[in-house]
Amino acid sequence: MLLHEFRPGRMIAGLTALALAGLYAGDATGAWTTPWYVVFPVLFGGLGTAGLVTWIVYRVRRRSARSRSSDSTDAPASTSGSQAMR
Repeated sequence: MLLHEFRPGRMIAGLTALALAGLYAGDATGAWTTPWYVVFPVLFGGLGTAGLVTWIVYRVRRRSARSRSSDSTDAPASTSGSQAMR
């Protein structure tokens, strides 16, 4: 049983934050030197990728839900009652 659905966009955003933390942790320990401006391409690239992946997953899930829907038949749900009067 799944506790929640898999959201790859959030995973990518989290990995981007971990990458930035790792870059600056290595700089703080003296393992390497990280320029201050490196944060911008890594952050914007990671968040942009996360947004793109989230959008793609949304479209795929929406399309698969539409194909599994029982409302995809052309017959109306009801031909009597208040819905038919409108």
